[in-house]
This record gives sequence, structure tokens and C-alpha cells, in this order.
Amino acid sequence: MTDFIKTQNSFADGEVAPEFFAKDNINGLSKLENMDVTAGGGLQRRRGLKSVATLNSAARLIPFSVSETENYLLALTDGHIMVYHEDERIRDMLVPWDFDAISKIQYAQRFGTMIFVHPDYQPYILKKTEDSFSLTGFEFARNDADMTQNMPFMKFDDAADIKITVTANDAGNNYATFTTNKDFWSQENVGERLLLLNSQWQITKYISPTSVQAYTNNQYNIPENPVTDWYEAAFGTKRGWPCSITFHQDRLVFGGSRSWPSGVWMSQVGKHNNFNTGTGLDDEAIFITLLSEQRQQICTVVSSDNLQILTNAGEWAISSKPLTPSVVDIKQHTSVGSIATRYLPPQKIEGATVFISGTKKDIRELSLDALGENYNATDLCTQAKHLMQDPIDISYNEDLRQLFVVMADGNMAVLNQNSALGISAWGRYTTQGKFKSVATVGDTTYVVVERENYNYLEKFSADALNDANKYDFSYTASALPLRASGHNAKTLRIRKISARVLNTKTIFINGKRVPLPNEIYKEDSTGYSGDIFINLLGSQHNCLKDPWTISSDEQLPTTILSVSTYGYYLV
Repeated sequence: MTDFIKTQNSFADGEVAPEFFAKDNINGLSKLENMDVTAGGGLQRRRGLKSVATLNSAARLIPFSVSETENYLLALTDGHIMVYHEDERIRDMLVPWDFDAISKIQYAQRFGTMIFVHPDYQPYILKKTEDSFSLTGFEFARNDADMTQNMPFMKFDDAADIKITVTANDAGNNYATFTTNKDFWSQENVGERLLLLNSQWQITKYISPTSVQAYTNNQYNIPENPVTDWYEAAFGTKRGWPCSITFHQDRLVFGGSRSWPSGVWMSQVGKHNNFNTGTGLDDEAIFITLLSEQRQQICTVVSSDNLQILTNAGEWAISSKPLTPSVVDIKQHTSVGSIATRYLPPQKIEGATVFISGTKKDIRELSLDALGENYNATDLCTQAKHLMQDPIDISYNEDLRQLFVVMADGNMAVLNQNSALGISAWGRYTTQGKFKSVATVGDTTYVVVERENYNYLEKFSADALNDANKYDFSYTASALPLRASGHNAKTLRIRKISARVLNTKTIFINGKRVPLPNEIYKEDSTGYSGDIFINLLGSQHNCLKDPWTISSDEQLPTTILSVSTYGYYLV
């Protein structure tokens, strides 16, 4: 057998899946729980959680930052939006969404205004004024002359062969009865608008599946023949509302709807509630449909250098600058696909757009190539897919360079990433309870945690040594199986394991408590810093398992700088 000393002083690859255990040149671990990889490559116990508020029910968190110094946190619950400022709840506003709808709510913010969309609900606008908040329904701009609305109109597939016979109606000169050649109308059509006979009409009464009453502000002549050239409002109760939203080049962009999943609607420049395409002037509204071999459902739209359109089947981009009706340079770049059943907001990280794939097992980084012409969708969790267990929420803390991904099982996968320092380290966060939602406001990351059947709003803090001032948590770091000279060790006998640590009082190596020089830290609340070791002479090790595991339940921000293994091996 051959002597060896193996020192690991970088953990920059974080926890990796078992299929990578036999790969050379990985600065990783077989397990990393409740620890972060620091900028220097070492490990530090995660920050604790401070209590902020008790919630009446489960909630979804959304950041609302008006300026660098004015930040708010929104908690969406069943029928409510609660607004928090400096950890105090300052408003509680009623909303029409029930809790089941909250997971699909998407939003876009511009200055002090945030617009929410959902395929089954009218969009809503949250506006922050000097000393108050208001929540109102989104309405399309009206033309003062005839009170028509500047909304988009569509010819839907199921209406292609519908003919409308227009007849007079007893309600008045501006009313008419619309009769179709087959069943088409329902109660959901009441209040919605049609475009025919060069006028906008609003349906005022449902009569039967083939007949409705409609009203127009304009005079009209009854046509001799049934009308085939007519259009419905793109959005409404029957056809659904926008699924996704963003602001791009001073246009409000809606992506997809229940009845037109591959449509992209863009407002006029600077007029965010005006979707009148007009005569195609540069600043007028734009409508396009994604054309591909398969019909694609838009999951979300993202404003970056280009307008990125993420669908259930791929990633598109509109690169036109400026974006005008006559110049829409659009193409599909990649074919990964996103989740359509819920909204997991894409995050901006180091100039790239990070999103969760439709398989729920990948987290992708959408970025332009060196020439700035084509997008690539790089997998950020290639070596740690085992940590992706049905993601339900995501948030990025730019100050800490940490990406938080909440899983359906209540744990969190956390990525510590710093490309300049070569760090891309996944690990797992656990707590005594279940993480339910996450959002970052300014430099602070908030979570909703379910504990003992109650829901709480909490925040990560370097000052917190446990969770919610009540719940202790332990940390664990385990090494990869030993490899020597590019080979797997067949026989391994470890005689000593040492570690260089900062700030610890109680620490275990391979389940055995490490003796510390008590006289050094006995009176020092910050704990012991220095080298620790434990002798394991004569122990026979299973070479498929980790040669060492360091753990502790001590509530101190312990840091592990390096770990050395001494022993004998046979390959």
C-alpha cells in the first residue's frame, strides 16, 4: 500500500451527483447541506432566519422595488395582497385571485407601477403613489370621439367559418341582433367586444347559443348578406387574458393567452394601454404569432438586450433595435422549453437569463454567444440534477451571488456562483419545516416557511444563528470517494483527518466529536479557529463512500477552509 496525503482547499463545485464521483479534477462534495461556498472556495455555515411576520395562510412572495432606497415585499395569499416595508405590513388589499391561481400570476414592473396577469383574470395594476397604494383593473385606452377601445382584435380558429347575420333590435338605433349560422355564443360573451361593419360593438345581452344583442356608438347599415369579415377582442372572459408580461423598449408586451397561446402583443411606444396597430407607423402597436412546425405555448417573456420569448418547446428572441412593425427580426434559438403549469420568474444573473426548464430537472442560463448573434441555453446543474426535485419558486440575490430554488418537498437548492472566481456550487438548505416561497428585495432574501401547520414570513440574516430564534439546524459536508493518480482506490486505510476551521466549538468528523483546546476558546464566544484533527488509525474504509464527513449542530457561523486526509491506499 502507498502513503498519501490529500488536501482539499476548494469546494467550488459544491455537491455533485454520484455519476460524477469518478471524474477527475472536481472540487466537489458528495453532500453539502446548510453550508455555502465562500468566494475563497471554502465552506461556511448558512445564515439563520429571522422572524418577520405570521401569515394567515400560505403565500407567494414578489419583490416590488420602487427605487434603490424604497423597497417593498408583496405577499400574495388567497384573495389578498399584503405589502411589507422594512418588515412591517403596511397594506392589505383585496384581489380577485384565489390561492390556486396565484402560482400562475405573472407580473412586470416599471417605476412605481406593477401589472399582474393571469390567463383567467383581467390584468390588475398596483401603483405606488407618494403615500399610498392603489389596485385597479387594467383597461385599454379609449378614443374620446366614439369611446372605442384601443385593444387587439383576432380571428380565432373556431370562428373561421362563423357567419353573422345582423338585424335591427328593439333596444334602440345603436343596437343590433347578431345571429350566427351555428352555436357560438355563451354568457361569457356578455361585455366583450367585436369588430365588424367598420365599428366596435359591445355584446350587451345573451339570447341563445346562436344569438346575442350588441351595441355600438356608431351608426350602421344592416348588410344584405351575413358578415364573414369580423373579429373578436383578443382578451376577455371567454377567450382568456394574457399569460405573460414584460416591458421592452418602452412597449408593454403581452405573451400568449388561453385561446392564442403563441401570440405576442406589443403596445404603442410610451402608450402602454394602447394596442392599436394603426397603419404600421414605427411607434404603433405590433402583433406577431410564433411560427414553427409545432404550435408553441408562450410561458413567459423577458426583456433583456433582446426580447426573449420562452415557450413550452423552445427559446425565441426578437433582436430588432428599435423594434418597429416593419422590422421584427425573430427566430427560435434553442429547444429546451419552460414550465407552462406555473410561473417561475426567470432571473438575471451576470447578464444572462436563468430559467427552469420544462422537465423541472434543469436550470438553464440563456446567453448570447461571443458574436452576440445566437443564444445558448447552458445547463447550470449538470452535475447536481439530483437536487432538482420539482421546483416551485426561484429568486436570485445579486449581492450574495446566490440563486435560491424552492422545491415541492420543502427543501431549497442553493447555487453559489461567481464566474470570475470559478465557483458554481450547488447545495441544499433545510429547516425545521418546509420552505414554500422565496423572493429577494434589495440585498435581503425572504422566505415563506411552513412550521407546525402555520405559515411564517422570515428572512435570511447574518445576525441569526438559528431559524426564527427558535429552531436549531445542523450542517454537513461530505467528501467525494478517494481517487489517486487518476484511479479509484480499491483499498483505503485512513489514519488521520485534519481540517482548518474558523469559529467552532463543537464539530464532528465521521461522527466522532473532535477534541478542541478548551483553554483557547473557553471564554471566547466566537469559538475556536485553527487546525483540528482526529486519528482513525486502523479503520478500514469502504472506498465507494465518502472518506470524511464534517458536521455540527453548534449554532455558530463556522467556516471550513480545507480538509486533509492521511492514510494508505491501493489502486
